[in-house]
This record gives sequence, C-alpha cells and structure tokens, in this order.
Amino acid sequence: MSVSHTPTATPSSRANVPRWIGLLLALVAWLVALPLVHGVLPWVISRRTPRHGWTADGPGMWNALGLIPVALGAACLVWVFVVSFSHARELPPRVELNWSPKILLRDGPFALSRNPMYVAELLLWFGWTLWYGSVAVFVGFLILGVLLRVVVPREERDLEAAFGEAYREYKAAVPRWIGTPRRRRMK
Repeated sequence: MSVSHTPTATPSSRANVPRWIGLLLALVAWLVALPLVHGVLPWVISRRTPRHGWTADGPGMWNALGLIPVALGAACLVWVFVVSFSHARELPPRVELNWSPKILLRDGPFALSRNPMYVAELLLWFGWTLWYGSVAVFVGFLILGVLLRVVVPREERDLEAAFGEAYREYKAAVPRWIGTPRRRRMK
C-alpha cells in the first residue's frame, strides 16, 4: 500500500472544514503561493541586485545552464502536486486547517525522497541563482537550505508521532533528500 492514514485522534478546537474547501485552499497555495515564493521572489531580488554574466542582450551562456535545475525543480513540483492530489479521496470528509499530515504518501517522488517538495524548491532557487547570476538569490538559496535543516527534523518527529511504525519503516527505506531507496520493503 502506498499511503497510511493518521490514527483517529480526539477532537480539537482547531477549525475543520469539508474536504473540498481544504483541497481548494491547498490548490491556492500550490498555484499562487509557491510560484510567488519560488519564482517571482528570486526574480524581484535579482532585479534589485547585480546580475553577473548578463549583457544588454540578456543572459550569458553559463547563466542559461540555470534553466536545467529550474526545469527539474518545476517538473518535480508538478509530480509532487499530481501525486498529492491523486490521494485526495483518501482524506476524511472533514479536515483540520493545520499543518499536521493527514496521509503518509510513499509513492511517486515520495519513494525517492522523504522531502521531494523541498528538494524541488532548492533546485529552483539554485537554478535561479545561476540564471540570474545573482549573489543575492544565492543568499536566498542558502537561507532556504538552513531553514530546511531546522524544519525537516521537526516535521519528521511530527510524522513519526502521527504515523508511528509506518513512518519509521518509510524513514528506514527512503533517503531524507534524494538517492536510491534502500532495499527494505515497506508494509
């Protein structure tokens, strides 16, 4: 099986909404917030700082290499989006509006990395750094990397608390960032 569900918990005081509203909010986050943060923000930063390798005609040849990680990052985000939304029917009829996981995804990009979305975001920022030739965008890339080194262990603790043994098996089988999945089979 490719997913695990959160054990039934006691009701909380947090707002819960019908599944379709939760999915609509997630869709807005995916289609508005992510492009703003990982596309528009690097562009704005690069417009306000020097662009190395650029001429009046546009980016230099080396800058164009930045489009490779940008394309890979965008493709990975689309893959994560498709796989995530393909499991929408497995959500309960009402979902809490919080950041806690509802389903443990283990297929698609989640079979190659426990954090494919973060890998994609880092690829985007690295690619924009090369494309724009911007030291300031590179600083943004480094800040994102440091933030993820703080956030990911906390998220993993939350996932382990929510999914228990299923997450521990997944964690043992799939690398945190990217790599070859270990041979151990997940139940």
